[in-house]
Amino acid sequence: MSDLTSHPWFFCGIGGSGMLPLALILKGAGAQVSGSDRSRDQGRTPEKFAWLESLGFNLFPQDGSGVTSAEQTLVASAAVEETVPEMVRARELGCPRMSRAELLSRLFNVAPARIAIGGTSGKSTVTGMAGWIMDCAGRDPTIMNGAVMKNYATPDAPFASARVGSGGMFVSEVDESDGSIALYNPTVAALLNVSLDHKSLEELRDLFGDFLARADVAAINLDDAEAAALTGRANRLVTFGIDTPQAMIGVQPGSIFEAATGLSATILDRRDGSAHALALKVPGRHNLANALAALAACTAAGVPLAAGIAALGSFSGLARRFDVVGTSPAGVTVIDDFGHNPDKVAATLRTLKAHPGRIIAFFQPHGYGPLRQMGAELAETFARELGPDDITILCDPVYFGGTVDQSEGSERIVRLIEAAGGRAEYVPARDDCAARIAALAHPGDRVVVMGARDDTLSLFARDLLAQV
Repeated sequence: MSDLTSHPWFFCGIGGSGMLPLALILKGAGAQVSGSDRSRDQGRTPEKFAWLESLGFNLFPQDGSGVTSAEQTLVASAAVEETVPEMVRARELGCPRMSRAELLSRLFNVAPARIAIGGTSGKSTVTGMAGWIMDCAGRDPTIMNGAVMKNYATPDAPFASARVGSGGMFVSEVDESDGSIALYNPTVAALLNVSLDHKSLEELRDLFGDFLARADVAAINLDDAEAAALTGRANRLVTFGIDTPQAMIGVQPGSIFEAATGLSATILDRRDGSAHALALKVPGRHNLANALAALAACTAAGVPLAAGIAALGSFSGLARRFDVVGTSPAGVTVIDDFGHNPDKVAATLRTLKAHPGRIIAFFQPHGYGPLRQMGAELAETFARELGPDDITILCDPVYFGGTVDQSEGSERIVRLIEAAGGRAEYVPARDDCAARIAALAHPGDRVVVMGARDDTLSLFARDLLAQV
């Protein structure tokens, strides 16, 4: 770790969901960290950047002024263009550069015990759950998450997407979308699911298979056919699943009870025949699957199953993961959610449809590129999961600048939803969507605000609650 803390660092895009926790972990290890962010310059989420400054981070405008020495290592995600002033300045000075994933993998791989959470959907929640289990078990973990963990969020630390521990245990989600999952060497590798998102299935099978093969123990979801097909790549195996009787950690049939804000079930450990009562404070069958994944990973790392189940009873979830903002005096409930790909959107909508009431689904796509790639499948998901009384509202994709083809946007998705038999409306400006939703909403409705890569969606959800 000393080679990582012996020189200064500069984060380009320090407020991003993948960058901020990494900056927190590096600073927690004793490094000098500064940074810039386009969102800060645009006046977006000023409270986040004020918090970072209060922790001792030096923040600069994104004009290159913060990159002053060849000693600094520049950290930037793959999405940052070479024309951004920091990138230009770093080249001029000859600063070493690292991607976000390269730095995270360096930090992760030097830890004595390492749990990596992989899969297309559910990584952040399972990382939060596994980290919390490890914390409750006294393992003092470092946790790297792409989302704010409510168990660690306080008024003094509102953006707690990382926990810095000194127990030698590192729990992190790892990303397959850019291929960087290949950089991690976990002691325990958890595979939640494998589905089309950013890469072809052939590429994903290779990436995830190699990921499992590098670990001492793999925790694999047998309910997911693509994940289950990779069990042969594991050195040692702990399997889990809700519906598969062969799973080592499973669920007693008929024991699942879904409430609006939580879920309970009887967990079976088929290795010793024991049964345990699980009570979750987060709703939805997908969160039961997430809990099984976290339990399997943590038992593989030496935590008794009963201790893991007890810890999950006090797991309070992640920000923007089916986050109930509130219910208005008129009886309209607003939910803030990170759903942005077909699997995540389907999981959220199914959780909502498990209970009565009309759904107004607002969706802000997280970019023009992803919309082109998964737009048809997204449209099919909204049409399939929502009923005839429900409606989907789409605004234009979020756009922070840069060069991107903007020729195909949300209007195409609305056409596809309608062609598949669903109800949808395209309202280009997000603020106008709020007015439209307020006009549509009736007592008993649930409004879900969905989208990724834009912290201001949470503010939009809170403002919307005041209007409905």
